[in-house]
Amino acid sequence: MLLDILKGALAGAAGTTALDAVTYLDMAGRGRPASGTPSETVERLAEKAGVGIPGEGEQRKSRVSGVGALLGIATGVAMGAAYGALRGAGLRPPVLVGAGLVAAVTMAGTNAPMVGLGISDPRTWSSTDWLSDVVPHAVYGLVTAGACALFDGERPGRRAACGARRAVRRRG
Repeated sequence: MLLDILKGALAGAAGTTALDAVTYLDMAGRGRPASGTPSETVERLAEKAGVGIPGEGEQRKSRVSGVGALLGIATGVAMGAAYGALRGAGLRPPVLVGAGLVAAVTMAGTNAPMVGLGISDPRTWSSTDWLSDVVPHAVYGLVTAGACALFDGERPGRRAACGARRAVRRRG
C-alpha cells in the first residue's frame, strides 16, 4: 500500500506540473494576471490561525505568494497520493474515469476552502472563469490518473480486472 501511495504522490506531482503549465499557457495566451486567490487563502488561514507572516512590503508579499504556491503543490501531491491509495485498495477505474474522479475531487478540494473563507463564490463565475479552473484541473486529473496507470504497468485505453496486475506480480 505504501508503494501505491508513493506512486500516486509522484503521479500527483506530474499532474500538478501539467496543471501549472496549462495555467501559465492560459495566462500567456490571454495576457491575464495570476490568480490572487492562493495568496488570499494564505492570508485568511494565517489570520484565522492567529499566525503572523513575517516581513514587510514586498518581502512579506513574496512569502505569502510562495506559501500559496507550495499549498497548491502539496494539494496536488496529496490528492495523487490519495488516488494511489484507492488504486492500492483495488479501485482501478479506466484512465478517463479516474481522471474525471481525480479532477472533480481536486477541484472541489481546492475551491471549498476558498468558498468557506469567503474568498471566492463559484456561483458568480463567468464561463471564462469556469474554463480557467476546469481545464487545468481536467489536465491534472488526466496526467495523474494516466501516470498511476502507467506506474502499474497498465496501457492507457486498456483495463485489467481489479487487482489482476497485482496477482501476476505476486506469482512472479
